[in-house]
Amino acid sequence: MTEKPAENPRKPLRSSAVTGGANRAAARSYLRAAGLEDEDFKRPLIAVVNTWSSVTPCNMHLGSLAEHVRRGVREAGGVPIDFNTVVVTDGIAMGTPGMRASLISREVIADSIELAVQGHQLDGVICIVGCDKTIPAAAMALARMDLPGCVLYGGTIMPGRHAGKEISIQDVFEAIGAHGAGALDDDGLKQVEKAACPGAGACGGQFTANTMAMALSAMGLSPMGANDVPAVHADKPAEAERCGRIAVELTLRDHSARRFITQASLRNAAAAVSASGGSTNAVLHLVAIAAEAGVAFGVEDCNAACEDAPVICDLKPGGQFLAHHLFEAGGTRLVMHRLMQAGKIEDAPTVSGRTLFEEAREAIETGGQTVVHTFRKPLLERGSYAVIYGNIAPEGAVIKLVGHDTAHFEGPARVFDSEEAAFDAVQAGRISEGDVLVIRYEGPRGGPGMREMLQVTAALKGRGMQNVALITDGRFSGASYGFVAGHVSPEAARGGPVALLRDGDVIRIDIAARSIETTADLSARTAQPPKKEAPTGVFAKYAALVASAAQGAVTIPNPPAAQTRVQTQREAS
Repeated sequence: MTEKPAENPRKPLRSSAVTGGANRAAARSYLRAAGLEDEDFKRPLIAVVNTWSSVTPCNMHLGSLAEHVRRGVREAGGVPIDFNTVVVTDGIAMGTPGMRASLISREVIADSIELAVQGHQLDGVICIVGCDKTIPAAAMALARMDLPGCVLYGGTIMPGRHAGKEISIQDVFEAIGAHGAGALDDDGLKQVEKAACPGAGACGGQFTANTMAMALSAMGLSPMGANDVPAVHADKPAEAERCGRIAVELTLRDHSARRFITQASLRNAAAAVSASGGSTNAVLHLVAIAAEAGVAFGVEDCNAACEDAPVICDLKPGGQFLAHHLFEAGGTRLVMHRLMQAGKIEDAPTVSGRTLFEEAREAIETGGQTVVHTFRKPLLERGSYAVIYGNIAPEGAVIKLVGHDTAHFEGPARVFDSEEAAFDAVQAGRISEGDVLVIRYEGPRGGPGMREMLQVTAALKGRGMQNVALITDGRFSGASYGFVAGHVSPEAARGGPVALLRDGDVIRIDIAARSIETTADLSARTAQPPKKEAPTGVFAKYAALVASAAQGAVTIPNPPAAQTRVQTQREAS
């Protein structure tokens, strides 16, 4: 049964600072105008923070989903208080100057949640999220405030259909490359464009949104199973109501966010990302969430979790299936059950009130499913990503390991100072098999905003190029795959050695050695930054405040120092 608030709770409600006593009569007057009554001032006030927007299928259904959340809050004895915050949709912004706003929006969303909740001294929080950055932003805000709360993901989109097969937005980006190569005409591209996104929900593969939705379930900040249900599925409203009830129950028990955000739960999340073949963006986001919670957890912890968790999920972009197939096969519970059985995660509390292992033991595997394999026969003997170091990336870079079986790459650098210049070179046929594309000055500060390079990786794939590597101080979309390494740190704009590379420099990447090196002598060179307009407004603020990608690209003061592989080895010895 759902708990009801006691008449005289043991601990005064946080919101009583706003609602209690004669001195707060003016505040209560405002709240009465907004619909609250006498009894409501005795109940927990729960912030229902929504990222609804009509600009994107990822978030366009969240307005109606919120009504079910509110119903759950009321049923549990709380009072829902609605706020909205922003979303920047990667799929729309991709390949444009607008993409610089995407990662910056993560910080703005977290800041806006904090301001709304702290400004009104609310008791608990539920965040309703959709597109990529809204998910980690919600977790970052909860971690920062350390208040009771949970996160509800609006769910995956269903697949489109074209030429008799299921497709996703990944196919559109690859079709752009095929069109540029002359292999697909205008009408063919339009047909793929029109078919890929049939309605509400976030991108369908194990791209960043679905990756982070799984990560928050593994971390315990989202109720197990709630995030798996697709956006348009009949069960989604019931899950929304459940989340509303949970937010009130957490508040009554005073179970705040940092109870669930620990080194153990972050390792569990990193292992789930690896086993599912998830997005490299998760490394950036998990480190950021840890920084907000004050937990010592860095890129080396992500790498260690990945080394221990081979890929067992056959999900796009590197595999065959989409997120709705995983839901039908048994969902996140099944993945966590596999990880639990193999001893690759540890038990931890979750917002449902049950432990992670208790939730995992309830997994129901659909007979004959081929989406989730076992660790006895993994799809990939290694995890889905690795952190590599060298004279190009002293603080590390994150390389994606799904979608290819390459262990070593060596080739001449083709250096570009922007994503647009690299994309134009690919579309013009000026990139050759064996090249290493270097895209720099796209990092957190240099962009500013650390754009994703999906347009470039998809163009390479669409043109049928199989033997090209790409390294960048920017990021990669969860839909990117191939031999790609991002988050190169320090970035070019901070004087990182990637700024010293020139066309023709030989670059060697060795997965087993976890190395990314050039044979060129960089010591005698000086960087020549490109001429760019100085950022203004929020972009200037971000560039002035943002930390290295190795620190999660957060903007909070004094984030934990980046822990490199060399530092870890030194500490161990």
